[in-house]
Amino acid sequence: MSCLVTPCWFSWRDMSLVRENMASTGELRHRNAYRFIHMVVRKPASGSKRKVPKNLRYPRRAKVPPDPDIDRMRRRKQLADTGPSTSVEEEDDSWSEEALDAISSLFQGRVPQKPGKLGRERPLPLPVPFKIRPLGLPTPKDHIRSVASSLASSRSSLCKRVYKNPTFLIELAREIRDLPPEKNVSKVLDKWIAVLRKGSLSMTIRELGHMGLPQRALETFCWAKQHPQLFPDDRVLGSVVEILARFSKLKMPKDMENFMGSASKSVIEAMVRGFIRAGKDGTARKLLSIAKDAERTLDPSVLAKLIADVAKNPEKQELVSVLLEELGNREELKLKQQDCTALMKVCTKLGRFEAAESLFTWFKNSGQKPSVVMYTTLIHSRYSSKRYREAMAATWELEELNHLLDLPAYRVVIRLCVALDDLPRAVRYFSRLKEAGFCPTYDIYRDMIKLYAQNGRVAKCKEVSKEAELEGFKLDKETTSLLQIKGELGPLRSSTS
Repeated sequence: MSCLVTPCWFSWRDMSLVRENMASTGELRHRNAYRFIHMVVRKPASGSKRKVPKNLRYPRRAKVPPDPDIDRMRRRKQLADTGPSTSVEEEDDSWSEEALDAISSLFQGRVPQKPGKLGRERPLPLPVPFKIRPLGLPTPKDHIRSVASSLASSRSSLCKRVYKNPTFLIELAREIRDLPPEKNVSKVLDKWIAVLRKGSLSMTIRELGHMGLPQRALETFCWAKQHPQLFPDDRVLGSVVEILARFSKLKMPKDMENFMGSASKSVIEAMVRGFIRAGKDGTARKLLSIAKDAERTLDPSVLAKLIADVAKNPEKQELVSVLLEELGNREELKLKQQDCTALMKVCTKLGRFEAAESLFTWFKNSGQKPSVVMYTTLIHSRYSSKRYREAMAATWELEELNHLLDLPAYRVVIRLCVALDDLPRAVRYFSRLKEAGFCPTYDIYRDMIKLYAQNGRVAKCKEVSKEAELEGFKLDKETTSLLQIKGELGPLRSSTS
């Protein structure tokens, strides 16, 4: 056996390596060789110590403990290379029960809270300005009244919901009307004294006037005077004064100058309106002159109503002209659309077409929108003054505004087309009148027959005349003679053609 064994100390690991090497080379062939190795390579004695090198015998300073950050980085690197070690598993095993419960609850649902006051009431968040009131233009009052009336009524009390409600006040007048003659109005009004306020009974009194019950209106006023929460009130006083003046139940005071000085403007205007509706234009005119002398400026609408009522009498045209001049001298002219339209009709009737034009121009420049009735009055005024082209321009302006024409507007426009001898446009308006659901009047049928006759349309003349007879109209002598003449000339024209 050829094996060289050096005299050095071997560990058991080295001996196993030598054995494997000799077995691979074939030198370890029998048991004596193993005994030889076992005898030569033996374990060192337990009491012997290895000699320490010189550079480590006397260290200059104590060893510095390792840096925790560096040690953590080295540990992470080892974990990334070799996988999790047993120490990590030991740390996982060392978690507390609360941590394990928290982790398990993540897969079950809500995290259990610590024992204590579980039903805590948190304060409401502060209001955000842009959520309470969004940016934009302010909402108009009409929109608020129409859309948010239900919300406002739910928050308001019964008194606020009742004392201005027209339905309630009109129903109150109906209950008073249904009372027996021997009963007083207090039987009805005493039940609602708690919800009535100043100005509430003015609508009830006016409604009693519409029903023709001036005595009940006076009783209602006398009942209101007995309650301080309802009187003094100029609205209630003006309503009852107007009703009594309309039914000629109002006694005029003897000293009118003192009355003008003490009475309010609304009461004087209500008295004038009552006398105008009663047909006492002289008394109304006297009140206006006294108010003018007392330097009490009344509303122009009162004077406009007086002018419109006086103009019904053809014998008082001079008085109407004087009142128009007086109205035109006003520095501030504030008229409603209805009053302005009535004045335009009066001016057209008197032949003062320029005044009607100036009224329409003033109303339009004041920022208000004229209605179909006002445009119809303007077209009729221009037609009466034989300015047909200007009248047709007003008709086109009315159509551009997309207004729906009413029956008087169709009458005026068809008459204008007859004056212009414009058959196609007249036929179009005549058909539109029927499509809108209106029944043509006799003057419309007569104008269409006249226009068809002017253009030699005899068959159409007979058709329209037959339609008028079916509607119950009887043609006058002029229209009948025109149809007879055109009927005789019709065959001649057809034969010559």
